Amino acid sequence: MAKKTVFITGGTGNMGWAAVQEMLKHPNEINIKMLARKSPKNEEKLKDLMAKPNLKIVWGDLNDYDSILEGVTGADYVLHVGGMVSPTADWKPYKTQKTNIGAAQSICKAVLAQPNPDDIKVCYIGTVAETGDRNYPIHWGRCGDPIKISIYDHYAISKTVAERTFVESGIKNWVVMRQSGILYPNILKNMDPIMFHVPINGVLEWCTVEDSGRLMCNLVLEDEAGNLGSDFWNHFYNIGSGKEYRISNYEFECLLLGTLGLAGPEKLFEPNWFITKNFHGQFYADGDKLENYLHFRENLPIQDYFNRLADHVEFYFKIPRYLPKNLVAACAKPFMKKIASTPDFGTLDWVKTNNPERMSSYYGSLEEYNKIPSKWEDFEIIHFDKDNSAAEQFKLDHGYDESKPESELDIEDMKQAAKFRGGECLSETMVKGDMATKLKWKCGTCGAEFEASPALILLGALNVTFRKKNGTMTKLLKLTHSSLKFGIQTIQKKNIMFISLMTFSILTALSGTTLSTKHNNLYIKINHRFFGGLFFILQLKLKKLLLYFLRELYRMLILRNW
Repeated sequence: MAKKTVFITGGTGNMGWAAVQEMLKHPNEINIKMLARKSPKNEEKLKDLMAKPNLKIVWGDLNDYDSILEGVTGADYVLHVGGMVSPTADWKPYKTQKTNIGAAQSICKAVLAQPNPDDIKVCYIGTVAETGDRNYPIHWGRCGDPIKISIYDHYAISKTVAERTFVESGIKNWVVMRQSGILYPNILKNMDPIMFHVPINGVLEWCTVEDSGRLMCNLVLEDEAGNLGSDFWNHFYNIGSGKEYRISNYEFECLLLGTLGLAGPEKLFEPNWFITKNFHGQFYADGDKLENYLHFRENLPIQDYFNRLADHVEFYFKIPRYLPKNLVAACAKPFMKKIASTPDFGTLDWVKTNNPERMSSYYGSLEEYNKIPSKWEDFEIIHFDKDNSAAEQFKLDHGYDESKPESELDIEDMKQAAKFRGGECLSETMVKGDMATKLKWKCGTCGAEFEASPALILLGALNVTFRKKNGTMTKLLKLTHSSLKFGIQTIQKKNIMFISLMTFSILTALSGTTLSTKHNNLYIKINHRFFGGLFFILQLKLKKLLLYFLRELYRMLILRNW
């Protein structure tokens, strides 16, 4: 194969860094142009890479068009991995929208400004969070399922708009890959209230950071080998590491805590600290499609993978392995409770203040919350069938004959899909199999008319719009009824309620009414960066907590509770 130039964003992040490391293994096939924000941290991280003959660092920023243009110029492939992610996206919604959407627009503009735009292939990393609340029994998903963004999920909003930007840009060869949760060594350090924003009986098909890196590299290698044709490009895919990595959130907590030598979740948390709804976890009924194209999975047993993660953490994370589990749990639980009680973002704070918007979104109501058992012995743990064959009974109907090849889809299929989803296809003709040319549609809720490609509506199940004013994005990111109702088959047939709640949430959140600026200061950094009771003692209220530690040690010695 001829040597190709790849421009990658987000190269200093988890997925991007893994992709760069994989591509560096192929110096004869790939030249890398890597966008990196100039900072002392990045300069230190990248100093050993600067001498690599097949890597060039483009110092710049996702918000700077000129640096993006420099990276795109001369590139054969653009891998857009970078962006702001949760939990930072929750604290800084305005910056998240500006960065994630603005970068998508800049990349598309830069690609189309090249003398050979049709020769440049673009991969955009989206998120599975776009499909929103996915609780049992709707715990299997696939591309084409309704976009149903969870309330308060600023990250998913920005990624959905960015996704549309690429699909409707006019770029000839694009692909959208929706990333799941990524397993990487530093996940063991994530001490943030977001850890409780998952249902304990929810699920997720995780993807390892190593698999994610191979995915990006193999996209280039397989395409240059001639193995990726039109059936691959201009489509949407879910990224996951397969059956072995389909686990419940309860199983995840057991694996994570066990890896660190800690007691199980029953010792560190209470079941009513976790939300019960409004989260996007799912297993992927179509996850193997991407593996069949790109062959990126290591297929390492998940317990072995977590053991490997533990080998790469700092030494102080290994200390609990050598201490009595009950002792560590007694010290760590107050720390965990403090995280869950974080003002504005902690689940226990919502309960304490009876925050109506948060309680409605994540539990249904305070009354529903009060029904959750506070003791693990009264809480039912759900066990899930993780085999692909189990997905068949849970697949959502997409409203048209999916057995037909895409090349045979016509205007009648569009009208059928529109009617099924509560809207209307206003166009009377289309070229059979043309998934790129925009058609006219009508929202079944508000009556708004809009244009969108069949690929966006049927394959991506989305149509998100935003407004500009005076050359800048307004604070209000408009997810219209056209965006939400049309192109959407609801899971629970509560379209109007969902649209109303979601629109209200987005407008209030993006106008700053539900956020506190305290989360941008040292408060967060101090309270949520350190793990475990031992570090809590060292970092906060040393004298008081040391006395607490000694008291608990004495209690356990007396009770022989080891």
